[in-house]
Amino acid sequence: MTTESPVAASAPAALGREALAAHFDVRPGYLSACVIGVPPREAVAALSRDLAAWAEGHRDPGAYGVAVEVARDAFARLVSVPTDRVAIGSQVSVSASMVAASLPAGSEVLVVEGDFSSMVFPFLVQEELGRLTVRCVPLEELAAGIRPSTTLVSFSLVQSATGALADADAIIAAAARHGAATLCDTTQAAGWMPVDASRFDATICHAYKWLCSPRGASFMTLSPEFADRLVPVDAGWYAGDDVWGSCYGPRMHLATSARRFDVSPAWPAWIGAAPTIDLFASADLAAVRSHCVGLADELCRRLGVPSTGTAIVTWPDADGSGFAALSAAGVAASARAGRARVAFHVWNEIADVDRVVAALQA
Repeated sequence: MTTESPVAASAPAALGREALAAHFDVRPGYLSACVIGVPPREAVAALSRDLAAWAEGHRDPGAYGVAVEVARDAFARLVSVPTDRVAIGSQVSVSASMVAASLPAGSEVLVVEGDFSSMVFPFLVQEELGRLTVRCVPLEELAAGIRPSTTLVSFSLVQSATGALADADAIIAAAARHGAATLCDTTQAAGWMPVDASRFDATICHAYKWLCSPRGASFMTLSPEFADRLVPVDAGWYAGDDVWGSCYGPRMHLATSARRFDVSPAWPAWIGAAPTIDLFASADLAAVRSHCVGLADELCRRLGVPSTGTAIVTWPDADGSGFAALSAAGVAASARAGRARVAFHVWNEIADVDRVVAALQA
């Protein structure tokens, strides 16, 4: 009998843009993923089952732990890091505050003017305590603003207020030259574009926007070297090496992986996050990016505003008339920092561009 040589199973083909979009039931004109994402059918079903089981008194807490680990592994695949470098959290500000509290006294932190406050306020709090010095520069000057005295550069990969994309290559190179660490918020990027978190010392991502998960599920990635510099100031039972064996003190045995920085999970949020993050981790995000940016660029062309090369389009709207017109036309948009803002995700089509233009020209 002849035995065939084993052949390694080929990786499944990445989910295309249209195939990914087919998992969502989103109404036409929803252009607000930069505010809150829309769950795929798998998440809706999982959350419904969880709620029904909870209502009947048949919920095993261990099931939530399984969901957390499914989501953690999927997020690691999504952003190209090993699973043991991913910590779970609840909010961006909580993870950023842990980083801020861990920096040595006298450290200088460089932040971006107009960046989302969760990436700024934690460092300003430490500055008010007299521990840190915080400098603020415009996004386009961030790389040039890094100097030998800079300990940490904190910035969002995509700016929430404007949709501007940070020059990650230049920032990373400048930080390396001056011995500064990089902390990057990928909340407005992960889900519509490929993100390689391994390039940064640390990243934080809340998954309720472009990753379409329930609010209360966030992630932090850490290089081993940067993790060694951090203090798990929020450590609780979920940061223990044996989670269910860490419910009571005083003996503390924290996990040796990034799990030692875990924050106790908001259980139902992770039931929805697990299938959703897994879905995005299986998708061709380069194709998603091409689709979303293509729609955004077309809207910019029609409105005569500069393109940012991202999925977010904003324009001056100090009196709120543009936002009001979009809302009246049933277009889900947002208003931030005196600007009207729309965001194109996987479910949007050219008809949504038409809706925006028609509403503004009415």
